[in-house]
Amino acid sequence: MADTQLDQPTLTPRAGQQRLLTADDLARQPDDSRYELVKGVLRKMPPAGFEHGICAAEIGSRLNVHVRTHQLGYVCGAETGFKIAQNPDTVRAPDAAFVRQASIERQGIVKGYWEGAPDLAVEVISPGDTYAEVAEKVEEWLAAGCTMVWVVNPRRETVEVYRSNEDFAVLRGTDTLDGDDVVEGFQCQVQDIFV
Repeated sequence: MADTQLDQPTLTPRAGQQRLLTADDLARQPDDSRYELVKGVLRKMPPAGFEHGICAAEIGSRLNVHVRTHQLGYVCGAETGFKIAQNPDTVRAPDAAFVRQASIERQGIVKGYWEGAPDLAVEVISPGDTYAEVAEKVEEWLAAGCTMVWVVNPRRETVEVYRSNEDFAVLRGTDTLDGDDVVEGFQCQVQDIFV
C-alpha cells in the first residue's frame, strides 16, 4: 500500500533551510487550494472576493472579445500559470493575460504552464494585497519580458499601466485604457470595468 503523502512535496525545513520547490512540484499540489510559486517557495492564494472577481471578469471578457474578433492571439483567465523564472522556479498567475499569436505559433498551446511571460499581464488588487506585493509582481512580470502590465485597483477605481518601472501612467474615470501596440486596437473607458 503506497503512502500518498510521499508523492506530495513538503516544506519541511532540512538543516535549517526550506526545501525549494519546482514548477513540477507546484503542478502536483492538491486542487483544493490556489498557489503561486515565488523563487521556489509556495504562496497560498486565498479565493478572490466578489468585487475582485467582477473586475477580473469584466476586463478579461472585454479583452477576449477584442482579441478573438481580430485573431490577435489568446486571453487567459485567472489561475493560468506562467513560468517566468528558473532555478529557483517562479510561476505566477495573473487575473487575466494576453499572449500574441506569434508567441502561440512558436510555443503552441501547452498543457502545462506557459514558459515565459505573457505579452500583457493584468493584476486586480485584492483587499488583502499590500502595495509591496503588487510592486513585486509588476517588477517580476516586466523582468520576465512582459511588454505591458495593468494593475486594476477597485478601491481607487484606477488602472496603472506599466511598460517599465519608470514608464507608467495612472488612469481613472473617463480615461481610455488602450492596448497600444500590445493588444492592437483595444480600448475601453476605465470607469466601465468597475461596478
